[in-house]
Amino acid sequence: MIALVLPLFGLFPAMVQQSAAQSLASYVLTDPLTGYALGGMDPVSYFTEAAPAPGRPGLELEWMGAPWIFANEANRDVFRRAPEIYAPQYGGHGAMSMSRGFVSDADPAIYVLYKQRLFLFYSASNREAFLLAPDAAALRGAEHWQVLSKSLSIR
Repeated sequence: MIALVLPLFGLFPAMVQQSAAQSLASYVLTDPLTGYALGGMDPVSYFTEAAPAPGRPGLELEWMGAPWIFANEANRDVFRRAPEIYAPQYGGHGAMSMSRGFVSDADPAIYVLYKQRLFLFYSASNREAFLLAPDAAALRGAEHWQVLSKSLSIR
């Protein structure tokens, strides 16, 4: 019996470290090099352009503890009035991962607009999985986000 307890006890510190590391994730996913939300892409441009446009550092706005940058002043003003419409779902974390119950990074270049909301994905295959049953995936993602977002930090 003691032989079984020791290996389990040896695993416990690793589990604690993994849990602590997850709590260091931020509510809004930001680029690790620039610190910008959406990797520096203009969130409004996902809705108004054929492809997302890069933001300009001089056109910055702080929201939910993260800096967002915009391609032009009009987009910044639109976002300021209704950020919850233009910001990606789940703080920009991977939508299919959130649907599956965990927080992951996402690539701002891999996205889908679904029901007038922006969803980002870690990979193209995650996006394809989401699109197989988008209503169910978005609903599960929203349910998991309500719980998981409470453990994420707002800077």
